[in-house]
Amino acid sequence: MSVNNGVNTLHGGKKGFQYVVWDVDKLNDSTLQLSYLSKDMEEGFPGNLKVKVTYSLTADNGLKCQYEATTDKETVVNLTNHAFFNLNGEGSGTILDHTVQIYADKYTPIDSGFIPLGPLAAVKGTPFDFTTPTTIGARINENNEQLRNGKGYDHNFVLNETKVNGLNHAATVIGDKSGVVMNIYTQEPGLQFYSGNFMLSKNTFSDGSKDDFRTAFAMETQHYPDSPNEPTYPSTVLKPGQVYKTYSVYDFSTVK
Repeated sequence: MSVNNGVNTLHGGKKGFQYVVWDVDKLNDSTLQLSYLSKDMEEGFPGNLKVKVTYSLTADNGLKCQYEATTDKETVVNLTNHAFFNLNGEGSGTILDHTVQIYADKYTPIDSGFIPLGPLAAVKGTPFDFTTPTTIGARINENNEQLRNGKGYDHNFVLNETKVNGLNHAATVIGDKSGVVMNIYTQEPGLQFYSGNFMLSKNTFSDGSKDDFRTAFAMETQHYPDSPNEPTYPSTVLKPGQVYKTYSVYDFSTVK
């Protein structure tokens, strides 16, 4: 495997799917489909993996992300979207006052290399309890080993399977200044919550502001990290003849 994060492979390797050129088809005015062939042993992954990602705008102000893949050799697949969000808008500063609710009673603790330790842990009584609405910054600086390991929040939450229209309701986030609300729904069992701990002001936005420390967050719907090495986790194995198919929806609204 291509090692690009300490001794680990992260985000698909040194040249993950975020760095490759995809074929793009406009299916209609609200739908864009991206296709890519990851050839056998690219970044160390076996199989010719044919991938399609379809983005579509829904009638009720949502962004639907659909993922599909097939392979000709047994391999592992765990696709997600790593978009960064600041619901207050570009250049509006920290996201620490955003309110977050994650519908998960458990999470996967990590070691100092960001790899899950294996067993699930309860969020109750810890800084990882977002079962009720809590600001991102309320406990992010507490003296907690897991917060130190993640440099903040960079952990996978085990979703409760709270179904809404057949999907897990993963999270609700509210921008404190804008009142913009983002609800996340998914077929996936996990949600990686990342609080922008490695943002280093290296990128400039269109308004001239920088991607300063913790000025954006990510909510990545996915299977659990390190699943190929944890037999108790939901499997990420894809075999020839099978179709990897999953989707998530990011719905947007406002509160007055």
